[in-house]
Amino acid sequence: MNVTDQIALVTGANRGIGRHFVLELLERGASKVYATARRPETLDFDDSRVVPLRLDLLDHQSVVEAAATARDVSLLVNNAGITTGAGLVTGELAEIRREMDTHFWGTLDVIREFSPILAAHGGGSVVNVLSALSWFAVPGSGAYSAAKAAEWNMTNGIRLELAAQGTLVQGVLLGAADTDMAAGYDGPKVDPREVTRRSLDGLAAGSIEVVVDDWTAMVKSALAGDPAVFYAQVAELLAGALSR
Repeated sequence: MNVTDQIALVTGANRGIGRHFVLELLERGASKVYATARRPETLDFDDSRVVPLRLDLLDHQSVVEAAATARDVSLLVNNAGITTGAGLVTGELAEIRREMDTHFWGTLDVIREFSPILAAHGGGSVVNVLSALSWFAVPGSGAYSAAKAAEWNMTNGIRLELAAQGTLVQGVLLGAADTDMAAGYDGPKVDPREVTRRSLDGLAAGSIEVVVDDWTAMVKSALAGDPAVFYAQVAELLAGALSR
């Protein structure tokens, strides 16, 4: 997909990677971008091609209403997400459920509502912004990692189910990005604009998976090996980061 003249919808567009997706789409010539947020009044894009729209992943009716409004979408970017820091054993169950409701059920809800719209416009594309933590966990990431793992394999499942209607489904995986969500992380961070560039370059090339940074590529390559070795490396890296 060349995004020039395409009509896109981006969830979680008020900040971070979502905001940069909107900006990159505009720069590449998208004819319209629905920029969604739970509070659309927080959106501040100075471009007539941007249409603010309310969409809350935890509110099914808002998803239905967004799909009823944005009937011309050919590119769906599922970026909205949260991180609660909840552990799986001792964390609050409500927070663990909120992670899963957001990343898995909420994202799936959006895809289910918009897939007929994409089909009506020749298939189009779906981009799911995932995480290297789809493939491993660190202390404090239990709920987030489990939810992202579910979203990653959901991405694989919908790719197969939507292939018949000609929809390209892309998963974008990265480590920490330099956004508000990672403000408390002291390790290396990728420029969020680089995430959007690589994703959209990948769409142009027909790539179903985009691995953004070296850290994520290392994690992926380690999955075929002994997890004990991998987690020992992760513990060493974390210890080094904490000592800085």
